[in-house]
Amino acid sequence: MGVGTYLALASVLFGIGAAGFLTRRNMLIQLMSIELMLNSVNVVLLAFNRVNPGNHDGQVFAFFVIAVAAAEAAVGLAILIAYYRIKKTIDTDDASLLKY
Repeated sequence: MGVGTYLALASVLFGIGAAGFLTRRNMLIQLMSIELMLNSVNVVLLAFNRVNPGNHDGQVFAFFVIAVAAAEAAVGLAILIAYYRIKKTIDTDDASLLKY
C-alpha cells in the first residue's frame, strides 16, 4: 500500500473525529473524538516514516502524540468527573455555567 492509502485513511478518521466533536453534546463522546483525531495524526506520521525508513522522526513524534493523548485523557476525565459531581450531567450545554 502506498502513502496515499494511509493519508486517505487518516483523513477519514480525522473527519469522523471532527464531526463527532462538533455534533455531539456528550463530553465523553467529545473526548473520544479528540482521541480519534490524534490517532489519525499518528497514522500520518507513521505513513511518512514508512516512506523514509532510515529516519525515525515519524515514530518519535507518534510516541509523543501518544503521550500527549494519554495526558489529555487523564486531565479530561478528571474534569469530566468534577463536572458530573457538580451538575449531575455530562452534556456540554451547561458547561458555560462553570465560569462563575
